[in-house]
Amino acid sequence: MVDLYVYYKVREHDAARLGPLVRAMQQRLARGDGVPVQLKRRPGAKDGLQTWMEVYPGVDEGFAQQLENAAQAAGLHAYIDGPRRAEVFTDLAPCA
Repeated sequence: MVDLYVYYKVREHDAARLGPLVRAMQQRLARGDGVPVQLKRRPGAKDGLQTWMEVYPGVDEGFAQQLENAAQAAGLHAYIDGPRRAEVFTDLAPCA
């Protein structure tokens, strides 16, 4: 299991349209696959852009492709400025 973090830039004037699309996509993932979901954004904006982050803790390594397919189907890319960047993190093993 891994934690998946997906971040991207959103034009301020598109934020109100994108929010419901992301939340609906996440609700479908949570209901259908039992995936825990979080949606966050960096406070403030720079040059008219907000930074948003979707967080998916404890998912299978193959989940990233499933998420990208869901994002495409939900039409998220129409409201995102630039790419969606995904980062995978794992837990550190405890010291013996």
